[in-house]
Amino acid sequence: MNVSLKDYSRALLDLYARLPGTPAKARPADRRLLEQMHSRGIPLSTIEAAFFLACARRLSRDPRKPSLSQIRSLAYFLPVIEELFQKPMPTSYLAYVRSKVTLKPTA
Repeated sequence: MNVSLKDYSRALLDLYARLPGTPAKARPADRRLLEQMHSRGIPLSTIEAAFFLACARRLSRDPRKPSLSQIRSLAYFLPVIEELFQKPMPTSYLAYVRSKVTLKPTA
């Protein structure tokens, strides 16, 4: 991976803050988790895909079910990241999933 930790963290934290149901600012534990992901060599594209897939799943949840609480941590996305390592998402499906998630405006 050729992306510096600073650029990696900035890109992911900016996107994380714009996702529906996430806090505007990451916690220190989230920053440490990003450092671990960077050192493991997890591609930005995989994490971004996990962000969009998890959010799209939340948004498509049956509205008759109880509301889900707000996402509080990047750790919420870890199972989806692992899922995408096992079975990568086709590019065409990723484009579809991205179209279903409306990002919050930048501050």
